[in-house]
Amino acid sequence: MAGKNPGASVSQLAPFKNERIFPGVDHPTVARAFPGAIAQVRAQLGKTYPLHIDGRDVTTSKTLDSVNPADPDEVVGKVCQAGVAEAEQALTAAQRASLTWRDVAPAERATYLVKAAEVARHRMFELAAWQVLEEGKQWAQAYNDIAEGIDFLEYYAREMVRLGTPQDLGSYDKEGNFYFYQPKGVAVVIAPWNFPFAISCGMCAAAIVAGDTVVFKPSSQSSVVGHHLVEIFREAGLPAGVFNYVPGPGSVIGDYLVDSPKVSLIAFTGSMAVGLRIIERAARTAEDQAYVKKVVCEMGGKNAIILDEEFDEDAVIRDVLYSAFGYQGQKCSACSRLIVTDKAYDRFVPKLVEAAKKLKIGPAEDPQSYMGPVIDRNAQRTIMQYVELAAQEGKLLYQSEVPSKGYYVPLTIAEGITPAHRLAQEEVFGPVLAIMRAKDFEQALEWANSTRFALTGAIFSNNQEHLDRAVRDFRVGNLYLNRSCVGALVKVQPFGGFKMSGVGTKAGGPDYLLHFMDPRSVTRQ
Repeated sequence: MAGKNPGASVSQLAPFKNERIFPGVDHPTVARAFPGAIAQVRAQLGKTYPLHIDGRDVTTSKTLDSVNPADPDEVVGKVCQAGVAEAEQALTAAQRASLTWRDVAPAERATYLVKAAEVARHRMFELAAWQVLEEGKQWAQAYNDIAEGIDFLEYYAREMVRLGTPQDLGSYDKEGNFYFYQPKGVAVVIAPWNFPFAISCGMCAAAIVAGDTVVFKPSSQSSVVGHHLVEIFREAGLPAGVFNYVPGPGSVIGDYLVDSPKVSLIAFTGSMAVGLRIIERAARTAEDQAYVKKVVCEMGGKNAIILDEEFDEDAVIRDVLYSAFGYQGQKCSACSRLIVTDKAYDRFVPKLVEAAKKLKIGPAEDPQSYMGPVIDRNAQRTIMQYVELAAQEGKLLYQSEVPSKGYYVPLTIAEGITPAHRLAQEEVFGPVLAIMRAKDFEQALEWANSTRFALTGAIFSNNQEHLDRAVRDFRVGNLYLNRSCVGALVKVQPFGGFKMSGVGTKAGGPDYLLHFMDPRSVTRQ
């Protein structure tokens, strides 16, 4: 098989353990390493990044500038753009590579992921610094994104070793039976910008270790970070054609990749509108298509936190602010609805607003900035429309000042919102928190379930009966009791929702890789 020796045998691996999350801006290692990493990255800004097809770098005449959202005059990198011709080259390369990659032993495929994790771990602060500048991610948000990507690599490697062992189903009469999994074929991975390393790495790693080959289309807003996967998988020695990197406009190559008869699986994370379009197009079958396409689709949320009459106020203020405004509310798991019961409302909401007023807003490279810019001008424009809507549908309790340069929007808190309002139903994907006053816990739970989405949710309460009821009836994919509704960890908190939040898959969970393979049963006399 082509490629370098991928490293130690997976049989020598210790049990999976989550990578350590961000230890804090004042931690000696962090305080020393992060400024240096940002300076190191800034010295490399403006480079041109090629496509990567069949193990080779491919340049194109058309490039896209990726900029720092805190300072759009600062070009992070110039990214070559794939057209239909390059997309087809990548699909052909992936299809050809799949004929050999599918027969590589599962445990051997897993070693490549372990090696990739080692490479990423060695570059932790540098990789995070790229996100600070290209994505406007705070130190902690960027660091944890890399840690999650490493977790996906390590966890899926171990899962494939488990799933790659044929299962003896026992005998019937004189017949023996066993059960195993085979790869689906060519996987198109379409990734978001908000977790540009973790989610991209997770989807690609799952496909690769399952034996599929990948055509990876990163988001246009995070294509430089997307190129890091090229660098990491190259250093890990992944054979040519197994991983192909084709950044390009969705309007040009998005439908082409989804529609291709060479593709057997599409893994997507992003908006509901795009996800539903992919599902619809993938259902169409071309005459020369040999597969019924599988779509692994994770979409958005309209997540709620419920506050009951009894809770720890300081902890709730900390966790609500982090859930709503961490990374500018640009997480599919972010809290956008705070539902407070009537008895707690007047004593709690003013304290929350006062705490929000103390949060600093500025460039993400400043470790004192709690909130930074949103991703680009289009996001800025869209979110500002929801800020205006908040003032129309409810009452603004707080709207922060923001820097004059960069793609900033104000931290916004509004009250007087009910399920009848658009602000309670539509995903905003920005720092706009709608506060809803429910008469009691029953109504709070009813309102929490009143949207088309079912991704994350949280409840803060010291009432065990209410907590038990929430477990049964607060219908979301990830429910948190007495903690924030963001920050799921691989393996221990598999992530994903249902309804219009996704198709019921759980990234980082024990059944995720099954979506990337087909089961086979063999009987022998």
